[in-house]
Amino acid sequence: MKYTARVWKFGDNINTDLILPILAFYLTPQEQTRFVFKANRPGWVDLVQPGDIIVGGDNFGMGSSRPAARSLRNLGLGCLVANSINGLFFRNCVNFAFPAMECPGVFDSFAEGEVAEVDFDTGSVRNATTNKALNGVCLPPKLLDLLKAGGIYPLLEKEGLIAPRA
Repeated sequence: MKYTARVWKFGDNINTDLILPILAFYLTPQEQTRFVFKANRPGWVDLVQPGDIIVGGDNFGMGSSRPAARSLRNLGLGCLVANSINGLFFRNCVNFAFPAMECPGVFDSFAEGEVAEVDFDTGSVRNATTNKALNGVCLPPKLLDLLKAGGIYPLLEKEGLIAPRA
């Protein structure tokens, strides 16, 4: 799984309330995307292009277990690379098939708008603008398989462990 795209930067301790605010919680998953980061970056969702990459600081995704990762995926973002990712949010990323990787030092290695190349199979992250290369934390093979399968529900359906969704 490889991604090459423009970078959007979000700093330390970005919580799930900023990603998916409570006022959007009971809307449809597609309607929820209009509210992503609305509190701290109004209008940002209108600027994002399919495949764009979020580069985050420390503890990205802290807070509740709301399905904020699904909103990032539904917005069309390619992936997330952050210095560190909150454990619960990281697992939601995997479950909702939104690729996320920890990469210490990544936040300081990019300016917003630069181009990132991220390879989840090798754990490599490269700033294509400055040619700076970093090593991220590779996902365990089972979690990478889960991402490639489209998330937890499609994988369980494929394996016949749950009934297909309508």
